[in-house]
Amino acid sequence: MSNGATGWQQVKRWPGWVALAMAVVALLAIGIARDSGPRSSEERADDIAKRLACPICDGESVFESRNGTSENIRNEIRQDVAGGVLTDAQIVDSLVDRYGPQMRLLPRSTGIEALVWVLPVAALVCATAGLVVVFRRWRRAGDMIPTDDDRLLVEAELLRNAAGDVDEP
Repeated sequence: MSNGATGWQQVKRWPGWVALAMAVVALLAIGIARDSGPRSSEERADDIAKRLACPICDGESVFESRNGTSENIRNEIRQDVAGGVLTDAQIVDSLVDRYGPQMRLLPRSTGIEALVWVLPVAALVCATAGLVVVFRRWRRAGDMIPTDDDRLLVEAELLRNAAGDVDEP
């Protein structure tokens, strides 16, 4: 290898990349799971309404829509939140059961719905890693500068070919 890096130097680089990848994953996990603290009942109701699609309007959430059905759903959400018995997920599930699965704007984080969101990201990460590996190999192959011994070997082979000493298959 004439690019200046020995095999040991290349091996020493991998732990740094692995540590960086682990740090990115840890920071993403913390960012996703981070709780912003206690919320008021109104904020909680608004968050739930933002997660649900208006059953009548096209492309609007229950929070955004101003039609009567969405207003009724918002009032029901406020009542459920004020009751303090149901969790956010239970409120969403009860409304989805009543109006249908198309009402859910955000996919569940379990099962097949989670895979639908995770697989494209995983494929992108794998494709990027594959491209990095291929480009590094190409660069390494392109950086090979022939040594004097290589030049002598090629020159001797060319002379042998010119003299007719080549064995034809």
